[in-house]
Amino acid sequence: MTQIINLIDRHTTIGLEHLFGSRTRVKLLSLFLHHPDQQFFVRELTRRIGAQLHSVRRELQNLSLLGIVVASGGMGGKGIAGSLRKKYFQANRDFVLYSELQTLLRKAQILLEKNLVARISGLGDVRYLALCGRLIGEHGPTDMLIVGKISPMTVTRVVKRFEQEMGYEVNYTLLTPEEFSYRRDIADRFLYAILEGKKMVMVDRLGFGI
Repeated sequence: MTQIINLIDRHTTIGLEHLFGSRTRVKLLSLFLHHPDQQFFVRELTRRIGAQLHSVRRELQNLSLLGIVVASGGMGGKGIAGSLRKKYFQANRDFVLYSELQTLLRKAQILLEKNLVARISGLGDVRYLALCGRLIGEHGPTDMLIVGKISPMTVTRVVKRFEQEMGYEVNYTLLTPEEFSYRRDIADRFLYAILEGKKMVMVDRLGFGI
């Protein structure tokens, strides 16, 4: 099972790399298209996607030349590196293929989300797992609810890898079955905001039909 998941994950990433030119470019595109109204400085982008500074600078120049992102600022720097340090970058909504890029990356995200669910399910006794919040394009108190008996540290490692793939942060909530039952019985507001909100249930072994 693990080998199959790794193969799918590898093929998804490699396919996008071949299409867009590099892994760094894919991560930048994902970050920009998920935050179209946000502006980023170069070092912030480097930190957010976990890539080398020179790779980010190179791909920003490529994306700017293609018209996929637009840059502002940059006055007063010496040379290309100095200029880039003072610039901030943002997705160009007027790019002719903007909608098509969003659709393509969303399909890639669906594959990666399935891999994420499979990886977490393989960590231990997972009773319930639902994607919500930004993982389904919504706003919510969390992006993923996990109920089960698994190590928080191992979940964190898997989620961090997914964040690196997608280029943005994912907030998740991990509860033991006992914690989930208690919170459900007392009508915990945080839990019910998740359960009654929009979500995509991927695993349900609790038998509650929620």
